[in-house]
Amino acid sequence: MNVKTIPITKHKKGESFPLIDSVAQEEPLEIRIEGRSVAVIMRSPDIKQDIELVTGFLCTEGVIEDYSDIQAIAHLVEPSNPQYNTIDIILSSGVPAKQRHKADRTFFASSSCGICGKATQERILQYFPPITTKINISIDILCTFPEKIRKQQAIFQQTGGLHAAALFTSDGELLVLREDIGRHNAVDKIVGWALKKDQDCSDLILFVSGRVAFEIAQKTLGAQIPVLAAIGAPSSMAVEFCKKAGVQLFGFVQKERCNEY
Repeated sequence: MNVKTIPITKHKKGESFPLIDSVAQEEPLEIRIEGRSVAVIMRSPDIKQDIELVTGFLCTEGVIEDYSDIQAIAHLVEPSNPQYNTIDIILSSGVPAKQRHKADRTFFASSSCGICGKATQERILQYFPPITTKINISIDILCTFPEKIRKQQAIFQQTGGLHAAALFTSDGELLVLREDIGRHNAVDKIVGWALKKDQDCSDLILFVSGRVAFEIAQKTLGAQIPVLAAIGAPSSMAVEFCKKAGVQLFGFVQKERCNEY
């Protein structure tokens, strides 16, 4: 469970009183490739979703292309780390050296999100080709997404502290939703889920509960998802990158209104 209960003091209308409150858990996850540490991510701990998170992270960072590129993936439980906070991956023998060596260099993701490294848009577009297909989107259907994900955000309702990412069909069907303390982690969990399910994302919509910064746009392209939509605002770099990447971008999606960029 990604929730911890703690004692707090509530201050309201000039009065103070003790309460037990729920907060979202946050713990580090070390990612190792064949025993070598390559990244540490601050995330909402969940044994099953950690696998999705790491799988999606490796995909959106250009290390793997599909789930068959992973020979084995598992948590390590060591005397110095008994909390399932380390995952080691063995890559399949067919993974090209170029992808294997990707982790020796800087990852794409912004260091402001707890993951080391930043890269230029041009470098990312060398790894991931721009999306050339466009899908028809009903704005009326798109504007129903915020309410649909709100009903599924169980931990957010308890804590108010988690972001959500979801994958929708163009008909408005919610395929999967994941929550995490980091919005980029929630997206990587979605990508990891899709890889393991061998889900074709070429006509789907990625929807996120907060704003859209550059790293979310980069991960959308890495997963080859053609449409990115959000409840919040996009950054200038996200707008610029989506235009170059061929990703259709929508922001401020609310009931009966949204902005298309």
